[in-house]
Amino acid sequence: MTAKSTHTVHLVDASPYIFRAYYALPDSITDPSGTPVNAVLGFANFLVGYVADHHPSHLALAFDGSLSTSFRNELLPEYKAQRGLPPPELEAQLDACLRFGQGFGAATFIDDRYEADDLVGTLWKQVRAAGHHVVVVSNDKDLAQLVDDGTEFFDAARDRRHDAAGVHASFGVRPDQIPDFLGLAGDAVDNIPGVAGVGKKTAIALLEAFEHLEDIYADLERVAGLPLRGAAGTARKLAEQREAALLSRELATIALDAPASATLTELRWRGPAHADLDPLLDELGFGRLRERLPWRD
Repeated sequence: MTAKSTHTVHLVDASPYIFRAYYALPDSITDPSGTPVNAVLGFANFLVGYVADHHPSHLALAFDGSLSTSFRNELLPEYKAQRGLPPPELEAQLDACLRFGQGFGAATFIDDRYEADDLVGTLWKQVRAAGHHVVVVSNDKDLAQLVDDGTEFFDAARDRRHDAAGVHASFGVRPDQIPDFLGLAGDAVDNIPGVAGVGKKTAIALLEAFEHLEDIYADLERVAGLPLRGAAGTARKLAEQREAALLSRELATIALDAPASATLTELRWRGPAHADLDPLLDELGFGRLRERLPWRD
């Protein structure tokens, strides 16, 4: 009997690399009409460099259809509200980033209601269920919750790779406990409240004593008796803010049922074709980039 072939699928959370490019490169980088294209160029350079360095056989890119709202705002209107709207000069370049990804030969996914994280998570579930390996490419700590014995979290900008042990070393909790951790400690970056008065150290200590958030709430008396500074007060805060903790965990949990689906064949990186990408490169004025691309025809 022939053993099943196992592949590695690289799932890229595109937004961090688009934002990074926009703020790292000057807006004096423009297309022939004078419109800034710094984010597009930086993102394109990232993709070209990533493929050259890592040689993925299967590659998918997930984009945020909206940079300001998602289904999580239906659960908590204030979710990410403190970030404000993205600069219009950046928002104007998002479609070209998506078009470049498509022309580059990568499978691309975008949705207005679900975030890129959720698209990555949904594809991850499908790929892992089929027995293949995954590299999750992002700098968003929320995605580290997907790490398992066949999944690696890779912050490409910092060249940092994390397996399950690496996630625990970095965050103090197991990958599957990250939503519980954020449910307790909150996340100021995403405006997730957590439990007021419970910081990161306390959250880690609680998740060393309990498996998950529901286990904590099943035995608050034990929390009060833990060898933890202010344990009784912590138990009281948890009891008073149970709803906030559970909501915060829900907000921090990657959705695995977003509208994204693909077979392994559809996730295979095809490489750029002139017919697909040349018109966009001409529109953007990316003549020099054209010379660096690994064309397939």
